[in-house]
Amino acid sequence: MITPDKSAFPNGISAPDQLPSIDLTALIDIIFIVLVFLLLTANSQLLSLPVDVPQSPSSAMTVVENKQAITINIMATAPYWAIDGEEFNDLATFTTAFAARFQAMPDATVIIAADKAAPVEPLMQLLALLQAQSISQTQILMEH
Repeated sequence: MITPDKSAFPNGISAPDQLPSIDLTALIDIIFIVLVFLLLTANSQLLSLPVDVPQSPSSAMTVVENKQAITINIMATAPYWAIDGEEFNDLATFTTAFAARFQAMPDATVIIAADKAAPVEPLMQLLALLQAQSISQTQILMEH
């Protein structure tokens, strides 16, 4: 017959040799890595440029009139910018050439023709340039 050992606790319950435990070190490391990742990515600000998009389909398409126009091409490969077919290797020379052309024809409409395979960055730089020059009379040609 097995007799209980009453020397461990006064109420007759014997103490277990060792309680099972879980090592939480790896879990805490992963939580801190996720926390640092979220802190670094949460505060990033997105830059946006407001664009007025027509609401009705009939006003979306307009016929280009035969008046003074400055045509800007955005190509898929470098050099990305061209004014009336004349290509420019960098943004600085393009900006000075565009400013000179626009001063010569201040009433001209700016027409932007971008290749659909062109990267977005040159187009965004062009739109920022037009906004800095306070040019709002622009048309963007699109293939439909």
